[in-house]
Order: sequence, then structure tokens, then C-alpha cells
Amino acid sequence: MAFDAQNTKQMIEDGKAVLGIEFGSTRIKAILINEKNEPVASGSHDWENRYDHGIWTYTLEDIWTGLQDSYRSMTQDVSEKYGTKITNLAAIGFSGMMHGYMAFDKEGELLVPFRTWRNTITADASEKLTELFRYHIPQRWSIAHLYQAVLNGEEHVKDVAFFTTLAGYVHWKLTGKKVLGVGEASGMFPIDVKEKQFHKGMIDTFDALVAEKGYPWKLSGILPDVLLAGEDAGALTEEGAKLLDPSGNLKAGVPLCPPEGDAGTGMVATNSVAPRTGNVSAGTSVFAMVVLEKELSKVYPEIDLVTTPSGDPVGMVHCNNCTSDLNAWVSVFKEFAETFGMEIGMDDLYGTLYRKALEGNKDCGGLLAYNYFSGEHITNFEEGRPLFVRTPQSSFNLANFMRVHLYTSLGALKVGMDIMLKEEHVELDRILGHGGLFKTKGVGQSILAGAIDTPVSVMETAGEGGAWGIALLASYMVHREEDENLADFLAEKVFAGETGIEMQADPEDVAGFNTFIERYKEGFPIERAAVDHLK
Repeated sequence: MAFDAQNTKQMIEDGKAVLGIEFGSTRIKAILINEKNEPVASGSHDWENRYDHGIWTYTLEDIWTGLQDSYRSMTQDVSEKYGTKITNLAAIGFSGMMHGYMAFDKEGELLVPFRTWRNTITADASEKLTELFRYHIPQRWSIAHLYQAVLNGEEHVKDVAFFTTLAGYVHWKLTGKKVLGVGEASGMFPIDVKEKQFHKGMIDTFDALVAEKGYPWKLSGILPDVLLAGEDAGALTEEGAKLLDPSGNLKAGVPLCPPEGDAGTGMVATNSVAPRTGNVSAGTSVFAMVVLEKELSKVYPEIDLVTTPSGDPVGMVHCNNCTSDLNAWVSVFKEFAETFGMEIGMDDLYGTLYRKALEGNKDCGGLLAYNYFSGEHITNFEEGRPLFVRTPQSSFNLANFMRVHLYTSLGALKVGMDIMLKEEHVELDRILGHGGLFKTKGVGQSILAGAIDTPVSVMETAGEGGAWGIALLASYMVHREEDENLADFLAEKVFAGETGIEMQADPEDVAGFNTFIERYKEGFPIERAAVDHLK
């Protein structure tokens, strides 16, 4: 980064820096940015969810000690780099894992442990609400958790005075405001994309559904208020300042932007908020976010409908499995090399094996693999068994072996993306790839381009992630010009013409992936047999 340490110190002391903090599933990350939207300091705190009484959760203590440690770690970085401390900020933004369920009574006490997005305990509610609303309600959505608690006859439901997400909870405690950014809100309950608010008709339908229970609340009274990117979402209270920074250095009064979800901050960090753009995040799991020009014609269980932080509709294809099986095979090759006394660094090993895949047949030579470490809802598997299958006639060599494992890491994603691109004829100008799959230059990128027949770009800054994304949303709130929309702000003031390295789809790769995906679908009974018979 080409910026001057002395100028940065002055900027921090003048209270002009902007802070973004994101609660990821394994790390809470804080990023401080300057007036040019460049990261100047960072800090983090590692944490893990716990499985308690059949629920994936984090405790309130986990949340606050983690937040404070992440902030302290960032201020330590500021102290070491610039020899100063933070007393004031231009703006702050919080984001977190989307969905889940945090329900509070009228005194503000948590009624049941936080139920995270990872819980798959709401199948009945998800199915019934999807049918009732004629709108896909995934299991991880907050409304599915609330309705499942109703179906279960849980005692706490009558006492709910407010429910929200992790980001919404933290924001509320620091500002006193019960609000959510529209992108995060779209993972709680369906959004009316014309009004850019919770869908009033569906709220009325839900109230009628639970009316016989006689609860003292109506749904609209217990949901947070919905705000758009750039809107004022309150300011840090005296109590909030002490909660965030127990040292007492940080003053109250800092403005906060609407709290957002990790899907929205990922879109911002990859400059993918305009219609006809999208991004694919590929690591342990993989998901694609495509900004739509209009809503889809019907309900698809494979596609979640959410919004950008500005309220534009987004089609999301979320798959549980991506690189875990691929990583396991690379580890086997590492063990093989070590057995022969060869020391190979993991980056070299991945790079060499990934590049080898490019030498393989475009259709993987007839090989077939499934990367299902866990279930995959896109293809209707409630459990997974990693599999590698071939016929005696298949062309079995290292290049094809690596290629098929790269293909299958995007197999379920392609099934969902084909619905949007081929059945709904969604127009896409470009997709931006980020995450571990794209680390080896040109390999994951060319394979994704072939899978979805769309140009794929990769940017250096994509690695900054969602904490930078929420910092940019906070910066947008305080630095935007009148009537400047988020897409223009990002294009002109953040990315300034940087579109990354683009790779066009090779027609032979497209044809090869299409041949593979037919084999992949035809082989589902093999995967089903493995699930049924390999206990």
C-alpha cells in the first residue's frame, strides 16, 4: 500500500478512519480504512461454534469477548504501526453470518441460546412456509427458526418481544437501534423488492397462520426495521463505546451504518452489487450471488432470493461442499512425496497439481467423483459420501484425476446456476471469483468460466473479505455524494477501474463441463447407494 505512515497517523488522530468488523464462522475480523478506502490496520479473534444440547451456538460471552479482543487487536496494530491510539472514528459498520435466531423478551434478555445458520432443525417450518408464501424459505432463515419454535410448542415463543440476527444484536447493543441492512434482513424474512421492506402481504399471512396460538405479538412488531445502504443507523452510545472498547479510549457518538450479512459484504468487497454482475466464493463451501434485473418466474428450492445492501434482488446458490475432498487428495499426494523423502511446500503442491488438471481431457476422460463430505440440498442428499468412480474404459491419469476433482467441487453449484442461466435466462456480464479455489492463477478461474459459460475475473483485493466490505458500507454512508448509488461509489471511489484479471469461457471447456455434468447427474444413484450402505 502506497500511503504515508505520518499522514495515516494524523488521519487516525483526527477521527477520520472508518472501522468494519465482521463476525465470520471461525474468525471475528476488524479492518480500519483511510479516506481512500484502503486498509491501514487490522485485528482478529479466532472463535468456534459449540454444539450444545443439539444446537450449534455461540454464547453471549463468546460474542462480547470476541468483539472486544478483535477491536483491541486492531488498536494494537494501530499502536505498533503509527504510534497512536483511536479516540474517535468517522463511522463503524458491523456484519456477521446471516440468518439464525436470537430472540429476546421485553427486558432485552435472550430467551433461548443463539441458533446459528448451521442448524438444520427447521425442515418442517421451511417446507410449510415455502408452500404458504410461494417463496423459498431455506432452513437457516430466521423466520423458519421462529415458526419451528411455534410448531414445537416452545414455551419461550409467547415472550418474544424482538428477534434478530447476530449483526443486528451487536448493533442494537451498541446503538440502542433495532435495525438491519436490507441484505441481512432478506435472510430473516422475504423482502418486497419494490418497497425494499419486509413483504407486508407475507407478514399478514404469517400472522393469520399463528393467530390461533393467541400470542401477544404481531410479526411486524418483533422484527427489526429495514434500512438501505447509506442510511443513518444510529450512533455509538456511551454504554456501547465501553462495550466495544473497555479501555475507555473510544468516544461515544460515532455514526454506524446499517448492519449487514456476510453475503452482502462479500458482494461489496468484490464490486458485485450492480445488476448483471455476481460473485462466487469457493473454499470449504461454495456459493454464487447473482444480481438480478428482475425476480425469477417461480420458486426453486435450489435458489435462495436475497438482496444487495441497496435492496436489488439477488439469486443465491449455496452449496455445502467444495474443496474438502480435493484437499484430502492433495494431502495423500503430500504423504506420497514424503514417503520418498521429498519435501514439497503445500503452495507448490497445490499449484503443480492444479496446473496438471489443465492437461486433462475436457470431459475428464470419463471419470466421475462426488465431493460430498456432508449432505447437499441442491442435489437432494441429506448426507454425503466422498466418491471416486470410473469404468475400465475411462482415461485414468493424473491430469484427468485432478480435473474431475476440480469439476466436482463446482458440480452442485452448476446444477443451481444452470437453472438461473438456462431456465430463467438470467443475463450475466461477469462473475468475480474469490476464495481458496482461485489461489492458483488461471486454474479455478478457467474451470468456473467453463462451468457457467461466463467471463470470470479475479481481483487482488478480493482477499480482504467481508470486514473490508462492511467498512466500505460505513465509508459510503459518510462519504457519498448526494444521489450517488452504491454501485457508482464502489466503481469510482474504491475500485477505480480495477476489474481484475478476466478470463473468457473456452467453448471446449464449456462443452466438456456439460458432458461431465450429465454424467454427474446420471451417477446420483451411485452416491445414493453409498449413503444408504456405507454407514
